[in-house]
Amino acid sequence: MDLLRSLPLGLYLEQPQTWLHKLDPRVKFIWLMSFLTTYVFANNLWRVLLVLLLIFVTLIARIPKRVWRQQMGWLLMLCFFVFAIAAISPDGLGIKYQPRLPGNESTIIEKSQPATSTVTPSPANRQSNYSYVLFEQGVVKVTRRSLDLATSFSTILFTVIYSTNLYLLTTAPEEITAAIESLMQPLRRLKLPVTEITLTLTLSLRFIPLVLEEVQNLFRSVMTRAINWKKLGFKGAVKVWMLVAERLLENLLLRAEQMANAMMVRGFTSPNEHRVQWHELRLRRADWLAIAILIVFWGVRLAVGTKV
Repeated sequence: MDLLRSLPLGLYLEQPQTWLHKLDPRVKFIWLMSFLTTYVFANNLWRVLLVLLLIFVTLIARIPKRVWRQQMGWLLMLCFFVFAIAAISPDGLGIKYQPRLPGNESTIIEKSQPATSTVTPSPANRQSNYSYVLFEQGVVKVTRRSLDLATSFSTILFTVIYSTNLYLLTTAPEEITAAIESLMQPLRRLKLPVTEITLTLTLSLRFIPLVLEEVQNLFRSVMTRAINWKKLGFKGAVKVWMLVAERLLENLLLRAEQMANAMMVRGFTSPNEHRVQWHELRLRRADWLAIAILIVFWGVRLAVGTKV
C-alpha cells in the first residue's frame, strides 16, 4: 500500500505540465473561490452543472488517468451513496401527505352543475397530476423535498472536495502562497501579518506529504507484525491503534521540530527579514481569457442558477 501514489490528495503533479499548470495562480484561486461560492443559494440544476464542468475541465486538461481516475471514482461513489441515503431518508416535514384536490372531484362538479348544462370543466377544475411522494415501496419513500436535499448534498460534497483537490493538483505550494500573499496585500493597511500567514500556509502544504508518509510507514509496521486481531478482541485492538496514533503524533512533532531547526540554522528567524521570491506572478493571454470566461460564468450563474 502506497498512500503517496494510490491516494495523492493535496499533492502537486509536477509532470506532465498541462495548461492548468501554466495559468496564473491568482486566476486559478479566484476560479476556486467561484466554485466554492456559486452553489450557495443556487438551484440544483446549477449544482449539477458545476459537477459536470469539473469533470469536463479534468478531461480536457489531459491530466493522466492514473491521477484522477481513482480519486474521482471513489468520490463519485461516495456522492452516490450520500444521494441514495438522503433520498430515502425522512425529509423532516413530518406531515401526512394527501392530494391537493379530492378524489371524487368529478362527482362534485357534476352535482354542482344543472342537468341541462353542457359546460365543459375548465382545466383548473380537472384532477391535478402533482404528487409530492415520487416513490413509495414499503418503508422506502422518496419525496420531492428528500430528492432535492439528496441532490444538493451530493453535488456540494463533490464540488467542495474535487475543486480544491484539482487546484492543489495543478498548482505548486509556492505558487499558492505567492498568489494568496499578492491578493492579501490590501490587508497590510490593517496591520495583519500577511507574510507570516503565507509562510505558515507554505509549511502546512509542504507538511501534507510528510503526514501521508508517516501514516504509510506505521500502517506497514502494523501489517508486517501479523497481529491476530481475533485473539486481541475489541479492547486489545483499540489499545493497539491508540499506541499507533500516539506514535504518529510523536513522529509528526519530531518532523515539525526538525523543520523548525533547519529554518533557524539557515537564518529564517523572521519572514519579513528573509523574503524569498518563489514565483513570478504575471498575467498572460491565457489568464485574461480565463478571466473573461469567469465573467461569463458568473453571468450564467445569475441568469440560470438563481434559486427561485
